[in-house]
Amino acid sequence: MPTHTEAAVLTGHRAPLELRELPLPEEPEPGAALVRLTCTTLCGTDVHLWSGQMSLPGMLPMVLGHEMVGEVVTTGPGTTDTLGREIKPGDRIGWSESTCGRCYGCAVLREPVACEHRGYGFLQRADRFPYATGGLARYCYVTPGAAKLLLPDDVPDTWASMSGCAGKTVLRAVARSGGIRPNATVVVQGAGALGVFATAVARLCGAGVVITVGGPQSRLAVAERFGATATVSVESTPDERVERVRELTGGRGADHVFDFAGGPTIGEEAVAFAAQRGTVALVGSTGPVPVPVPLGTVMGKELTLAGSLNGDIADYHRSVGFFRAFADRMPWDELFSPPVGLAGASAAVESMSRLGELKAVIDPRLP
Repeated sequence: MPTHTEAAVLTGHRAPLELRELPLPEEPEPGAALVRLTCTTLCGTDVHLWSGQMSLPGMLPMVLGHEMVGEVVTTGPGTTDTLGREIKPGDRIGWSESTCGRCYGCAVLREPVACEHRGYGFLQRADRFPYATGGLARYCYVTPGAAKLLLPDDVPDTWASMSGCAGKTVLRAVARSGGIRPNATVVVQGAGALGVFATAVARLCGAGVVITVGGPQSRLAVAERFGATATVSVESTPDERVERVRELTGGRGADHVFDFAGGPTIGEEAVAFAAQRGTVALVGSTGPVPVPVPLGTVMGKELTLAGSLNGDIADYHRSVGFFRAFADRMPWDELFSPPVGLAGASAAVESMSRLGELKAVIDPRLP
């Protein structure tokens, strides 16, 4: 049994990740598992945490990464997945955020995303027990409260890993906003991994027109390969973007608008993009700066606004199933960069911060 693991540790915002040895528990707790990681896909949140755009008091040092898949090395007593299936050494699993099961959000609302103590591994410091809970490590300790899922053999590691955050976030947003009607008009704000995946989801759900708003141009080209019928560059002005969407929708606007980008004008543009009695799902506006929303227009158009916060194990399960169902319908592997080892993790995060990669992949087994 390994007693320590190598990990790429964030010790300062915008600083290179440091390769360190972190201790591992001698024995997993009941319901916990020790996993040898085989794939970690980096998320926009990892970039925001690295850059300091998202910062929590006293969170450093920490191990980034919350989209990951691994092979079980050992488990504590009674460790099962969310469907009650026994987890054994050698099984391949993914997992969602840890929850307490006792707070108002867990016990009354029955919503894991509303847990008062909800968190991914990155909310636990790398210098305190259980130390290695993030994805940029060779071994990861999966806590008892983390919702675990045995993974089907026909879903590649990268797809399953992405389901742990990006995939489940998109599918939850679609569900929270009432689903996408057949032949509907959809605007997706953002051309990162979330936006491109949302573009594909909208198309596969039967949308007739899917407009992806974002940049740079290379990412808009990817969005077109994933089902966008038109794209609008963020290099234009907000007024130009609104006018262009009106042109593309015959002056009516979009039935569904999904914000996966955030930014100071996102709220105003989303409301302007929307058609009369349309829906707007706000997912990407997570920064500390308030984003204005013209409530008079919301009222006048009779819009439905839905906030959607990440996702839970149910959304994770749906995302894995989505990839299985539509495995041959989109070029999913184009979302991911060639894998690198832990030594390349720092450069991968920095590259994503410059929009150089859509979805960086870390394989901790590599040098």
